[in-house]
Amino acid sequence: MATRVLIQDPKTNLVKNGYFGFSWTYLFFGWWVPLIRGELGVAALHLLFTAVTFGLWQFIVAFLYNKQYMTRMLEKGYVLNDNPAVMEQARLKLGIAA
Repeated sequence: MATRVLIQDPKTNLVKNGYFGFSWTYLFFGWWVPLIRGELGVAALHLLFTAVTFGLWQFIVAFLYNKQYMTRMLEKGYVLNDNPAVMEQARLKLGIAA
């Protein structure tokens, strides 16, 4: 089950929802998830891989997608901005040093 954690861009103060853990949303909606989150290139690749693997890709990536999304957002400069307990849990799950 995915857990929500707030992330913030320190330059613009834009706050978004980030998630960590298993993605039920990705399992059911597949490549639509990155498309809705604004990752057009990722969505196109996931659509291609889902079609080529006849849906097996969608099942496997449901275990990985939230961590990959959070990694991309953190690399873009976003930082965790939630209560300390949730941020600590996110750091452990995502493998982020404090």
